[in-house]
Amino acid sequence: MERVFLKGNEAIAEAAVRAGCRFFAGYPITPQNEIPEYMSRRLPEVGGNFVQGESEVASINMVIGAAAAGTKALTSSSSPGISLKTEGISSLAGLELPAVIINVTRGGPGVGSIQAAQMDYFQATKACGHGGFRMLVYAPSTVQEAVDLVVTAFDKAEEYQAPMLVCADGCIGAMMEPVVLPPMREVKPMQYHFYTKEIWPEDRMIVTSILSPEENQEKYNMLKAKMYEHWDETECRVEEYMTEDAEVILTAYGTSARIAKTAIGNLRRQGYKIGMIRPITISPFPYGSFDKLNYEKVKKVLCVEMSIPAQMVEDVRLAVARRAEVTTLLHSAGIIFTSDELEDAVKNLYGKE
Repeated sequence: MERVFLKGNEAIAEAAVRAGCRFFAGYPITPQNEIPEYMSRRLPEVGGNFVQGESEVASINMVIGAAAAGTKALTSSSSPGISLKTEGISSLAGLELPAVIINVTRGGPGVGSIQAAQMDYFQATKACGHGGFRMLVYAPSTVQEAVDLVVTAFDKAEEYQAPMLVCADGCIGAMMEPVVLPPMREVKPMQYHFYTKEIWPEDRMIVTSILSPEENQEKYNMLKAKMYEHWDETECRVEEYMTEDAEVILTAYGTSARIAKTAIGNLRRQGYKIGMIRPITISPFPYGSFDKLNYEKVKKVLCVEMSIPAQMVEDVRLAVARRAEVTTLLHSAGIIFTSDELEDAVKNLYGKE
């Protein structure tokens, strides 16, 4: 198949169009601005609709309307902009409406830095809105993987009638790489099949998250919890890289993981037995991959994040469960790791044995 050279944000947007997206609403914020810019040109070419909302809040509510009408809908933003959308994202979950949200992450808290960071882990995986709902959260480490995961996110949104989130840090959004784009799909109105259908009349024609009596709300929450358990069993994605004989395990996602992979290659050539667990979904988190490690060999786990304070390390510690020492290597505010820095950190771990 033909490869094309695209910037990450533009590749994400084109992947959405080819996955069948025909509605986009968003509001400008760095470093994701190329996504709405691209969609403003591209969607009219395929009979779709682009709206620049007056705010992030307005944009996510427009997505709710488009999804309720049966259209595959997308919004994108970056970190503080996602914070403004969280009420609407919770509404999408409560209404059982499929949509895809792209977060090209930057620094924080507050307005923070416009440079690449990975400081939205807690927001993405634990509390992207009120009410205890969850999303499948994808974290690509290459532009090609971003393309593939955007298509997957649309498929899963429709399958589960729920919002899905793609967290591509600012480096992925800004870099250019050759990609193979998926074929253009035939656009069909989405067919709703509510996961909680047993508490609704068969001829349901409205979307609502107001449930009465209270027993229906609890039943609804129980059914959604069952769906999330199903995700834990079937939707977790992970790359286990050179873990079979590893003595030290790196764990990282997104841009941090691609730098870690370079460092592992260099360290292996020097005789160090290093491997990596790379979450591709940061929700569900790949706890099972850590259970498979041989802790008679693995004594150290190094969590590499572009976040201060560390965030993913809390899930890593739960996964390791004190079977090995867990340490961190951290940056934030747009400071990117170098492979030399990671190599020195690993050698330092060996020196402490």
